[in-house]
Amino acid sequence: MTSEYILILCCPDRLGIVAAVAGFLAEQDCNIVESAQFGDEDTGQFFMRTVFTPGKGTPTLPYLKAGYTAIGARFSMEWDIHDSSTKARVLILVSRLDHCLNDLLYRYRTGAIAMEIPAIVSNHPDLAPLANYHGIPFHHLPVNDDIREEQEASLSEIMTETDTDLVVLARYMQILSPRLCRRLTGQAINIHHSFLPGFRGARPYHQAHARGVKVIGATAHYVTEVLDEGPIIEQDTVRVTHAHTPERLIAMGRDLENLVLARAVRLHCEHRVILNGNKTVVF
Repeated sequence: MTSEYILILCCPDRLGIVAAVAGFLAEQDCNIVESAQFGDEDTGQFFMRTVFTPGKGTPTLPYLKAGYTAIGARFSMEWDIHDSSTKARVLILVSRLDHCLNDLLYRYRTGAIAMEIPAIVSNHPDLAPLANYHGIPFHHLPVNDDIREEQEASLSEIMTETDTDLVVLARYMQILSPRLCRRLTGQAINIHHSFLPGFRGARPYHQAHARGVKVIGATAHYVTEVLDEGPIIEQDTVRVTHAHTPERLIAMGRDLENLVLARAVRLHCEHRVILNGNKTVVF
């Protein structure tokens, strides 16, 4: 199987970026098989994702990265080159609701999302049997306001020990501390049971039913210090009518949450998401 590498970058927009990238890859005997770029007129930033295959004369990845540093410095880039065969290590946080966790585990087991799940962490013991069934270590870390700092220290240890690349809050009903949110900038995805912004807080589907909405939705976004205000990665909606009960809205909403979270995780694992301030560029 031919190796594939993925170059992602962002930098101030200026003339010659694409030519410089393409020229460098050609010099390294690499063949571009897919490329997408976007110039944001509002921020003046340029974003690019390029997939390429190495040739016989291509150096190994560490040397390829070393050679690219001059291009990165020339254009003041934030960049990285990833080996597409290396799967992201995804730590899942969950509370008692199991639908998002169960969906992610199914997609992991079937290879629908190219990821590894080294551990599952929960503030309740309820879902340990589900983790055990899939052969994934389960860590029960109870939390309340008195022990939150100690609990997050234990969580951080697990992240370090498992070499976590991405944290997924699969209906984890706890707010992460500002300190942990800063550490996880661009590396933690949350699923919100609403088409943000709207119907926040408790019983969102009951709020929606009381307002007679015609559309419900779900939003996957990166975690930030400001609750439910992080850069949005993926959203979706479904139409509803006056005949739908709150219970039916909940069932439909859970299906949406599964789909939206799975899409967001897949996009992140495929290096298709680049932060653009409080927004994202998704290729």
